[in-house]
This record gives sequence, C-alpha cells and structure tokens, in this order.
Amino acid sequence: MRAIATVCLSGDLRTKLEAIARAGFDGVEIFENDLLSFDGSPEEVRELCERLKLRIVAFQPFRDFEAMPEPQRSRNLKRAERKFDLMEQLGTDFLLVCSNVSPQVIDDLDQAAADLHELAERAAARGIRVGFEALAWGRHISDYRDAWEVVRRADHPSLGVVLDSFHILSRGHELSTIGKIPREKLFFVQVADAPLLNMDVLQWSRHFRCFPGQGRLPLDNFMRALAKTGYDGPLSLEIFSDAFRAAPTEITALDGLRSLILLENLIEESPWASHIPPAPNYNGIHFIEFTLDEGSAAPLGEFISALGFRHVGRHRSKNVELWKQGDIHLVLNFETDSFAHTFRLLHGTSVCAVGFRVDDVEQLLARARAFKASTLRSHVEEGEMEIPALRGIEGSLVYLVDDAAAADRQWRTDFELFDQASRDEAGLTRVDHLSYVLPATQLLSWQLFHRTVFGFDAEAEHETVDPRGMMISQAVNSPDGSIRLPLTISQSEGTLSGRFLSEFRGGVQQIAFASHDIFATVDELQARGMSLLKIPQNYYDDLEARFGLDEAFLEAMRTRNILYDCNESGEFFHAYTETFSGRFFFEILERRGNYRQFGAANTGIRLAAQAAQR
Repeated sequence: MRAIATVCLSGDLRTKLEAIARAGFDGVEIFENDLLSFDGSPEEVRELCERLKLRIVAFQPFRDFEAMPEPQRSRNLKRAERKFDLMEQLGTDFLLVCSNVSPQVIDDLDQAAADLHELAERAAARGIRVGFEALAWGRHISDYRDAWEVVRRADHPSLGVVLDSFHILSRGHELSTIGKIPREKLFFVQVADAPLLNMDVLQWSRHFRCFPGQGRLPLDNFMRALAKTGYDGPLSLEIFSDAFRAAPTEITALDGLRSLILLENLIEESPWASHIPPAPNYNGIHFIEFTLDEGSAAPLGEFISALGFRHVGRHRSKNVELWKQGDIHLVLNFETDSFAHTFRLLHGTSVCAVGFRVDDVEQLLARARAFKASTLRSHVEEGEMEIPALRGIEGSLVYLVDDAAAADRQWRTDFELFDQASRDEAGLTRVDHLSYVLPATQLLSWQLFHRTVFGFDAEAEHETVDPRGMMISQAVNSPDGSIRLPLTISQSEGTLSGRFLSEFRGGVQQIAFASHDIFATVDELQARGMSLLKIPQNYYDDLEARFGLDEAFLEAMRTRNILYDCNESGEFFHAYTETFSGRFFFEILERRGNYRQFGAANTGIRLAAQAAQR
C-alpha cells in the first residue's frame, strides 16, 4: 500500500486529501494539526476519505507518553482515551506514538515498556493498534533498536514498532537489527530522504526532508534491510519541508507517488517491485525547437547565422524552418495555431521543445506511464512522422525521437530540404547541455521527474554568487552523459535567473554547443561579427597565478574571451555570446580528456560580466 502523511503537502486538509487521491495513493496518515485546523468534524474527514477511496492508515503523532512520572502518567492515559475516541470517529485503527522528548521523562526502558503495555491494553479494548517510533532527537530513546527493545519487553500483541528511514539514517544507525524484528511486530514504515547537511538533526528533519530520490540518504540499504523482514504493510511518506509547504499541492502529491514507485523498485530483491521498464539508451539532444513570430524571425536568423547555422529546410505542412550545423538541429516554429504558439503567448520568443534521441521509444513511453508522466501525441498530416512527447519543464515538450529515424529519415520525411553541404559552418558539432531556470519550489520536483521518468542521475547542488543574489544549480544527466540539463533557481528577482523567471516565466536560458577546436570556432564567430561576452583582464591574471599556464596560451584565451577550468580528468574551455533580446544566450565549449563538469568555478565571473553588459 502506498501512503502519504498530510504534513507533506501545502493547503488545508480537504485540498490535501483530494490531491493525494488524484495522485493515486491508497492511504493517508492524518497529521493531528491538519485535523485540528479542519473546519468540519472527524466524521466528515472519514466520509471524505471514503468518497476519495483513501484508507486512513494512521493518526499521528501521539507525543511525550512513555516513562513519565505521576501525575503526568495518569494524564497521558486519559489523553490517550480521548485520542481513541477521535480515531473511532475518523475510522482508523492505528496510533503512532513517538518517543518522549520531555525534560521530565525517566530514563528507564522497563518503565517505558510498562507504560506502552498499558496503552496497548486500552487500545486493544477499542480495536486499535499502537506503533512506537524512536525520534532521532528523543531524550532517552533515539535509536530504533531501543524502541524495539521497549516493544519486546512490553510484549503486547497490539503494540509494534514503527520504522522511519530518516530517524535511522540521519543518525547513521546500523541496519542489520531491522532484519531481526519479527514481521508481526513491525507495524508501520515511514520513508523520507534528505540532503546531506551538517546541522542539528531536529532542524534538519523539520525543514529539509524530501521525497525518496531527491536527497542523498542511503535508502537502498534501508530498503534492503526492510525486505529481509518480509514486511508487507504500508510504505508511507512523512516529509517536513519548507519547500513543500510553499509548492503547489497537486505537483507535490504526484512527486510523492513517483518517489514511492522509485523506492519500491530501488533494489532487485524488493517484494514491492512493480517491474518498471529500465531507461533506454540515449544519444544526445537531437533538436531544439524555438517558438517565435515573424517579427523576431530576422533577428534570430541573423544571430544563429553568425553562429554558423544554415537554413536547410522548410516543413512540408507547417510554417516551420530547419537550421543545421554539425549534428545540431534548430527548429524555428512560426505557427499561430499550435502548441508552440500557446507557449509563445506565455514565454515570448523561447525554446518550447527539445528532442531526445533514444534507442527504444516505446520502452521509454512505458516507463513514463509507470511514473505517471503526462504524454502527448500531436496531430500530423498524412505521410509525416508522429513523434511522441512528454510534458516537461514550464509546460515545454520533450520529444522522444527514435535513434535510427533521427539520423536522416525524420528530416527527409517532414521537411523539404535544401543543400545539405556542410560548408560555411563554424565548427559547432553537437548540443552539450541546456540550462533551465525554474521557480525555487520546483527544483526538487523536476530533479525527481528526470530521475524517475528518464532514469537520469542527479549531481550535487552548486551555489553561485550573482552580483544581485545567490543562485543554486543542480544538473540532471543521462547515464552516458550525452544529455546534460543543469537546473537553476534563485530566491532573488535581481539575479540573472531571477529576472528571466519573472520576465519570461522560466525555461531554457542557456544553450551550450560543443566544438572540437574552440579557438578556431571563436575566430570564425568573431569574423562573422558575433559579439562574445567580455571577460575582465583580472580573470586572466588570476588564471596565470592559479594554473601557471603558458603565456602565449593565456594570451590566446584572453584575446578570445575564453574561460578555463581543469580537474584531474581533463580541461574545459568555454566562451559566451551576448544575450539575445535579453532572453537566452549561447555557450561555446570544448572538453578535453574526460572533463564532465560545467566550469562552475567560472560561473561567478560570467554572471558579473553579464551584469556589466546589462
């Protein structure tokens, strides 16, 4: 059973429950605060869940119960009876008790066991079960092994253990004991991921948890240990997150379901596995589609011509042009009754779609459907190729192009082609990467989307200083590295990405093309009249100090405004165009050796230069 706690989502309880049901969950944990703030009775919540076909799998949390002195102990038992009344009205039979954090709690496992035995005895009389969970910041019980020991000593059939991946993994507890807990005593499992942060565990838990697949905790090890128990009860998400509290409820609920599907299939021996098709093999970004009107046609045409692109074809039935250089295809869409036109109304002249080359389109579509991705099959005229697509970032499209058809057949089928000779090009060979700008609350969502639907890997986050604020980027890459997509957010509207988001609603802001010889390419671009971003002299003085580069080599970079980085794997050279119409810009780069990064050390220099240009 796939379940989620209401605390994971923004909005009121009714909104949360409706979003949880639409996403496709089977069950829900009712978080006490959500019920207390609900403007109806517990019976109404029960009726709503029944109508939505959601089972209330738990009511939680019941705090600061075990090992308290009198009179608090007697008061706690009376408080529990009131909670049992409430649970009967809700229609749930499971109460989650978390370990005590009160300064008054007694450090005595036998007393804790006796109290929980009494609680379970009273619960059993009402047909209710009790689960005990060790909070990572519990005053005396902060380890799941101690929680299990208390449950073992209490020895009551209505009392069992609750495991929470965050409370266990954040403390680095060993996992072998999980496999020793009898299946019948393991009542409930909650799961959460988190970034690796060096901070107080309570603050870490309350503000930075995330869905499985969005963080860095070793959930595969946790799931492997859990599988050994034979547990077949609910897997439930419990996420406390500032980002989720600000994000759209529907999107977060869908992300949650995707994360559980990913978790269920994380290990081969998983008893929960739903046999998701593996991701196909990728062969790069096949094309980039721009949406534009006739007024922006000439300026963009001049801009990409200066980059060495040639107009090589026109669509047979649509007002669409094909431009080409090397293995790079740019599609310019001028249609006024199409998806591209709708996208243009929201974003202006922009990248509205990209095409991924894949070796098995149907396999990827099956995987996408399994992870609840939205697919689209557009209208085509007779004789034209139908290319399926998925909804992507900010409503753009990701077309899935069969690798064999991409080589030639797609363009010859749909376009009237002109002279295909590769003369007058500037040495650009392929799309190296595309950088997207997102709303700050959506970084985790789109990272998870690419990891689940496409099987991409997520790199660590990078912070960059813009002259007007901080920016955070995280790249998602195909396993072979042929598709690289840095995702960027900023809380400040004054940064380059912040202004792009506020003015153009985000999307692709940076398009990077690879060259085999960046020095020759830049010379050709400058000869064509392409203006490159001016890099300050101080940068090159620092390069000389840092890397001890040959003076003539350094001068060659300085005169061409080429930036440089290197690591133990190789070298990286890159330069930037000025921004087109204040919207997007192009990067020209060369990778030498096995350098796989993006020159992050130079990002601050580039941003300062772009700010100076503005």
